[in-house]
Amino acid sequence: MGDMKKLDALDKKLLYYLSQDGRMPVKELVEKLEITSPTLQVRIKNLLQSGVLKIAGLIDVFKIEKLFMALVAMRVIDDSKIDETLNELSEFQEVDSVYAVTGRYDIFAEVLFSNNMEELYSFMSSKLPQQGNIDYSESFVVMKSKKKWTLLPPGINW
Repeated sequence: MGDMKKLDALDKKLLYYLSQDGRMPVKELVEKLEITSPTLQVRIKNLLQSGVLKIAGLIDVFKIEKLFMALVAMRVIDDSKIDETLNELSEFQEVDSVYAVTGRYDIFAEVLFSNNMEELYSFMSSKLPQQGNIDYSESFVVMKSKKKWTLLPPGINW
C-alpha cells in the first residue's frame, strides 16, 4: 500500500464537493473552499495525476434497459498471488470493480453484462477459469441497488 496518497483537509473538502457534483463550477468551488482559482487548478491536477481523482460520467445500471450486474465471489488457489489476480481480473472488460476481501471468499468482483444470461454464463464458465488462480467462484445477480453509479465498460454491447 505504498502508493497511498495522504490527503490534507483541503483535498478532502475538494473531493467531497466534486463527489457531490462533478460539474460544480470553478467559481462555486473556490468560494466554498476559500481558495484562488490557480490553487484549485493545481489541487485538481495533483489529484488527477496521483490517481486519487478520475473525472468520468457515471451511469445507473438499473435505469438502462438491457444491462444487468452480478457479483462474483471467488476463492483463490494461491493467496500470495492475490494482487496479481486482482490486476488480471480488472483487465476483463466485464469487470467494473474488483476487491480483496475478508471472510469466506478472497475476492469479490462487480461485473456488468448486456442483454442476456449467456454472457454471465460465458464469463463464469470460460473466462474466469482462464485466469488460473481461481479455485471456486459463485455468482449473484443483483436484483436491485441503491446509490450505485458506475462507469460503462468499453466492451458493453447494447
